[in-house]
Amino acid sequence: MRSDVVKKGVAKAPHRSLFKASGLTDEEINKPLIGIVTSQNDIIPGHVNLDKIVEGVKKGVLMSGGTPLVFPTIGVCDGIAMGHQGMKYSLVTRELIADSVECMANAHAFDALVFIPNCDKIVPGMVMAALRVNVPSVIVSGGPMLAGKFKGKEVSLSTMFEAVGSVESGLMLESDLAELEEKVCPTCGSCSGMFTANSMNCLCEVLGLALPGNGTIPAVYSERIRLAKYAGMAVMKLLEKDIKPRDIVTEDAIKNALTVDMALGCSTNSVLHLTAIANEAKLPINLDIINGMSAKVPNLCKLAPASDTHIEDLYAAGGIRAVMSELNKKNLLNLNCITATGKTVGENIENAKVLDYSVIKHIEEPYSQTGGIAVLKGNLAPDGAVVKRSAVLKEMLVHKGPAKAFNSEEEAIEAIMGKKIVEGDVVVIRYEGPKGGPGMREMLSPTSAICGMGLDTSVALITDGRFSGATKGAAIGHVSPEAAEGGNIALVEDGDIISIDITNGNLDLLVSDEELAKRRSNLKPVEPKVKEGYLARYAKLVSSASSGAVFK
Repeated sequence: MRSDVVKKGVAKAPHRSLFKASGLTDEEINKPLIGIVTSQNDIIPGHVNLDKIVEGVKKGVLMSGGTPLVFPTIGVCDGIAMGHQGMKYSLVTRELIADSVECMANAHAFDALVFIPNCDKIVPGMVMAALRVNVPSVIVSGGPMLAGKFKGKEVSLSTMFEAVGSVESGLMLESDLAELEEKVCPTCGSCSGMFTANSMNCLCEVLGLALPGNGTIPAVYSERIRLAKYAGMAVMKLLEKDIKPRDIVTEDAIKNALTVDMALGCSTNSVLHLTAIANEAKLPINLDIINGMSAKVPNLCKLAPASDTHIEDLYAAGGIRAVMSELNKKNLLNLNCITATGKTVGENIENAKVLDYSVIKHIEEPYSQTGGIAVLKGNLAPDGAVVKRSAVLKEMLVHKGPAKAFNSEEEAIEAIMGKKIVEGDVVVIRYEGPKGGPGMREMLSPTSAICGMGLDTSVALITDGRFSGATKGAAIGHVSPEAAEGGNIALVEDGDIISIDITNGNLDLLVSDEELAKRRSNLKPVEPKVKEGYLARYAKLVSSASSGAVFK
């Protein structure tokens, strides 16, 4: 066993004494040591219930002959961090989580690991750690929140953010806002739409690192506890067979994840995270590969924020296996990839079927013939930009309008709330990329304000920052190179005409090369927004969004 280096032989008597100081018996020490990585805390709604998942996993490990040992990681609630300095600290935690797990797992020589994340950056951070440490591992999340009910409609957190804009523009009463606040998030769990957390939990299932059901079983269902027990049992089987994360996350597995990503219409953040995950697995992936997938995979699902359908509805319709079975009708998946079940993808989905074709469209009758995410390129984003195509209104798939440029999210929000944005405008928010932010903040507040004011039919937003999975509308993020690296987005001036063609993947600033060269010669370096602490170190180390915003 890997753990023998900390428990076998005379020389390891001091180590055994420390295990015994923690209350372990010789019998427990002699069994495989299984690290259980939990991000349970009292601040994230998706994580307050993870103690129950931990207990389930521990029981599964114990039943299968292992010794479970729990240790924590940090986690940030993106919703609470949204719209202020706190959002600078969201994406950056992904690297901290991966680094901390690497330290703990290798320092204590765990034989295998079970990861218990749920929300946003915590999920990809743990997946990256699993691939880096590369001992038998299983992911089991805390599960999605149930949708809220308000005035006869299902609602989610994105509804809440949009309501702020509606109140500001006089389209909603403050009394209704107060009622919505009470009802929109009714249970624990990751926020109930196809936002970043649920996107990544679903894709963990597709990658094969999580058991079937991981992405869609609601947090408050007892089935989630049973899944946790099965995860504990599964990791012991993987250990017995010596199946490691890099055996599971192959190039074909990544392509399967991208395929399902497009079919589901996942968060644009999934592009950022899958790229980073592939980097840890030492696999080639870039925006061109992703765009190629988007071109051939139909969009089968429209979940919130693109509709009033939520994760619980996807669960009832058959879950991720049902989506995969539908995609398999056109041979869009590699069925030979091994998974945490010990079976292949093909074996996992053999008996799966769609139970509700209003939630998961038939492969022959998709929402669109192309995927839910699109990559755009042009002189405004030579290295690429990303948009959630499935959440864009048809009338905004092609748009041309004058730019209104802002050097921070705060400046943009002030202008939007001050009603300085009018129909036809293209809002440009820059110096919010991985380096420029630093931290690549999510622009949910400005996009939600635009939607809440009824401007999503005529106003686009472009940024070198990123978006929440809850964002809808013509919101184009991840513009690369970012402004802080001298990208052309830094050269945009008010009134410049920007051409957006999501259908054909084009994003262009309609300004001559000569004029851009002139502006570049006059461009003054922007002072870093943060000069100390972790964010300053992050800005020095982080790469472009087009390569996953990983450390160089």
